[in-house]
Amino acid sequence: PDAAEKEVAWQLERLSVPGRDALGRLPRLGEDSAGPLGAGLLASGELGRIIREIQDRLAQRQA
Repeated sequence: PDAAEKEVAWQLERLSVPGRDALGRLPRLGEDSAGPLGAGLLASGELGRIIREIQDRLAQRQA
């Protein structure tokens, strides 16, 4: 049950500063159909939820 939480924490611990900056500039996964993270398989299911969680936590850290 906590595997997703552990994955999010693992990803955030290893993400470089340039990587954080780049992800912070992209629209949230699935919200911009014209962008690189538009709707599709990546934006759906558990993987999509994990990516959005990473994006949300990065946004919280930058605020």
